[in-house]
Amino acid sequence: MALKHSRQRDMIKAFLMGRKDHPTADVVYMNVRQENPNISLGTVYRNLTLLADIGEIQRLRLGDGVDHFDADTSPHYHFICTECGSVIDLEMESVEQITETAGKYFNGRITGHVTYFYGTCGACCKVLNAQ
Repeated sequence: MALKHSRQRDMIKAFLMGRKDHPTADVVYMNVRQENPNISLGTVYRNLTLLADIGEIQRLRLGDGVDHFDADTSPHYHFICTECGSVIDLEMESVEQITETAGKYFNGRITGHVTYFYGTCGACCKVLNAQ
């Protein structure tokens, strides 16, 4: 079954593609609503869920109780600042070999992994060092 075209879904995806800060559904809603005041929060949530389910965006569950969304679906890693909560793409070599290493210690088949790095971002380090 083909997915029916949706102008609202296109707006949501276009918004995400212009961002690198991994916004929440509420942030997406507040921004897309500026262009389309009639869009509902429910429509934004449904479309974000659909886009994540079909693999057109990534849903990030960072342990803070809200989903964050990323239009970059290529394999990459994220850094979460424990001071300000920002989520930043890490430009680094892949650590895909971790899947093979984990597989040596697991009686089954591992098909992937999710890795988050935590610490203090550069902007927060500057603030903390200035205090």
